[in-house]
Amino acid sequence: MSNTRVLTASEVAAHASRESCWIIVHGKVYDVTDFLDEHPGGSKIILKYAGKDATEAYEPIHPPDAITTNLPVEKHLGAIDASTLVKVVKEVTPEEKRRQALMAARPPLDNVLNMHDFENVAKMVLPEKAWAYYSSASDDEITLRENRMAYQRVWFRPRILRDVSSVDWSTTILGQKSSLPLYISATALGKLGHPDGELCLTKAAANHGVIQMIATLASCSFDDIINAAAPGQTFFLQLYVNRDREITKKYVQHAERRGVKGLFITVDAPQLGRREKDMRMKFVDDDAGAEVQKGQDVKKDQGVARAISSFIDPSLAWKDIPWFRSITKVPIILKGIATGEDAILAYEAGVQGIVLSNHGGRQLDTSRSGLEVLVEVTTALRKRGYFPDPKFEIYVDGGVRRASDVLKAIALGAKAVGVGRPFLYAFCAYGQEGVERAIQLFRDEFEMNMRLLGARTIDEIVPEMVDASSLSAHTVLTPDDKLFNNTYQPLALAKFKEAKL
Repeated sequence: MSNTRVLTASEVAAHASRESCWIIVHGKVYDVTDFLDEHPGGSKIILKYAGKDATEAYEPIHPPDAITTNLPVEKHLGAIDASTLVKVVKEVTPEEKRRQALMAARPPLDNVLNMHDFENVAKMVLPEKAWAYYSSASDDEITLRENRMAYQRVWFRPRILRDVSSVDWSTTILGQKSSLPLYISATALGKLGHPDGELCLTKAAANHGVIQMIATLASCSFDDIINAAAPGQTFFLQLYVNRDREITKKYVQHAERRGVKGLFITVDAPQLGRREKDMRMKFVDDDAGAEVQKGQDVKKDQGVARAISSFIDPSLAWKDIPWFRSITKVPIILKGIATGEDAILAYEAGVQGIVLSNHGGRQLDTSRSGLEVLVEVTTALRKRGYFPDPKFEIYVDGGVRRASDVLKAIALGAKAVGVGRPFLYAFCAYGQEGVERAIQLFRDEFEMNMRLLGARTIDEIVPEMVDASSLSAHTVLTPDDKLFNNTYQPLALAKFKEAKL
């Protein structure tokens, strides 16, 4: 017989204040009174749901185990008697009605011809908060745009009269087979955009032999993703290092036992960048919430990103790399390298690879694109005799929208490329089928571009096939990327309150 305590809705409703705050999440009741001031998103949002069911607000922006991990066991009060809950009829706002109408009027999937199409559809059908979180970048978003423009400053030098009747764009990444020279890079909070979240990626990747990188801050739990995998499916793990290293150790070793083939440690986020599109979402419904909190100094302007990331350790340093090597046998890759000097240090630290990344433009604004850094890194490593080295792989991410972008990066020395937002937008707009369509579009583009370039295999993509002489010249004129410009949403300024003037 179960000893689980069962509570009624009226019992929970009696605890709806700062002094005693209970909430319901996924049918379980929690006492979060002592956690109010520790909540990264501020106490106001919790108090808004005090004494009520908070599942709908909780689920999209928290990893599934966030509440059980952060609350002591004694604060897990029991289960809710579902028969006592009053069914709340959710009012459909005009904005939601418009969004639903747009979902029904989406272009047929066959009419989606490139990654920009997916982004445009996602922009139209996503809730405003989800779009702000996914699309935002730091400060003036210069690096976000530069990530894309950098690829326009590299030109192809195709070879002709080669037998390209058969071309093969498959490769290996960390020794694992991949049908494409790219992997699905980690993006957080998939359920903000689709109820199935990251599982859309998992199932599509399995069907097409593409490697998925699981995000620490995925909406779906790590085990749910692994459990949904096809037999033999390959995964990498993106890791934000927790201030509590024991938590990190357990997480990494659990992932290793579950078969993860690469540990990508994010090293460019000791503090999250100011992502203003996301931050402005916290000003919406500013008067909502509990009366008891008025007059308090509550940080309302930090956005979703702040609300999920306070555990990240800002003290992470080179001295910690030996510790990571001691707790796992999984290949270690440092994600977020931005200079030749740090690439050398990474090689000498004994890791198995690096990702040249600026976090999708979401960290230090006006940092250079991964593609530009790639030239600096390969030059620096080559001078030391460290490149090429089959035991040390270099990846690039940020700004990739075409197979031609991937081929440019490979020609300049990358082993493969990470693609994040395009796959994210694909499943936000069309679910698993959208991801499968995106993979197919990449495959079609690889076939065409490799034939036109005169390369039959990925190994035949060599530096002589590109002209990167203008890559570091940020003032050089290049043709506008009209599709990117059409989907990019410029930053907005602070708005005046509505008033009768």
